[in-house]
Amino acid sequence: MSRPPGATVGGQAVLEGVMMRAPAAWAVAVRRPDGVIEAISHDLPRLTARSKLAKVPLFRGVMVLIESLQLGFKALSWSAEKSGEEDEEISKKEIIGAMVFAVFLAIGLFAVLPVVSAKWLAGFLGDGSITFVVIDGIIRIGLIVGYVWLISRSKDIQRVFQYHGAEHKTIHAYENGRPLDVESIQEYSPRHPRCGTSFLIIVGVVAFFVFLSLAELPFAWQVASRVLLVPLIAGLSYEVLKAAAGQSWMAWASRPGMWVQAITTKEPDNLQVEVAIASLLAALTENEVVEVKQRGAVAPGALAAEFG
Repeated sequence: MSRPPGATVGGQAVLEGVMMRAPAAWAVAVRRPDGVIEAISHDLPRLTARSKLAKVPLFRGVMVLIESLQLGFKALSWSAEKSGEEDEEISKKEIIGAMVFAVFLAIGLFAVLPVVSAKWLAGFLGDGSITFVVIDGIIRIGLIVGYVWLISRSKDIQRVFQYHGAEHKTIHAYENGRPLDVESIQEYSPRHPRCGTSFLIIVGVVAFFVFLSLAELPFAWQVASRVLLVPLIAGLSYEVLKAAAGQSWMAWASRPGMWVQAITTKEPDNLQVEVAIASLLAALTENEVVEVKQRGAVAPGALAAEFG
């Protein structure tokens, strides 16, 4: 087995494909309706090289989250076009509009709705401040898990979740120094501790403890805090996720998210794994690709990918 790489990679499932993000670039690979894998790659200098704030705990988590949303929408736009789901590429203005809508929807659904519902239910279960925060936390976690479960009922989403599994398996193999052939990759679990699903669950847990410390605030301030403290909670959650992935004694923090990944990841077929490999190769530097090839055989389908 080759020595594992010094840097980690991340990714996201898209329509009929996978987006991969490496330290120096990000890429998307999609299997077109004609069966050919097409990929694109864009340079992406490290955040720490672009902003000093990216080195500061809490701030870096917010910056990574914003950048991940931007790249995610761009990747989805391109994949929709290439997979045949859209006739035209989505414009930059439409991407920004979709991002703003998604952020406001998330705040309304997972921040404001739980606190308003908790206020109403607390009147029946006891109007103590601790009771109120506990109900608020339970509703928030329930909404997150329930939302994930609900969208998983769609056949189209099930296919996206298969690509999600292909992404995770490929990252596992790459980070463990294994060859990037389909057989080696399929040995790994489709779940990964750095997954965005784990991040969502950690957000719910961190939010509970933050709001527990504010339990005595008047209701109006309770509602305001759910909105105003979103950046703080996101930053704290990122630090917890980062520690959980890098420190064995913190691994417990990722377990709830790993359980929920039973919903958001599915076993991929071999063709889907090929797409994930093609995306990863497109995101790596030339030297990193050479190192990968030195490990052993690389899936031929991934190597034959066309670049747009």
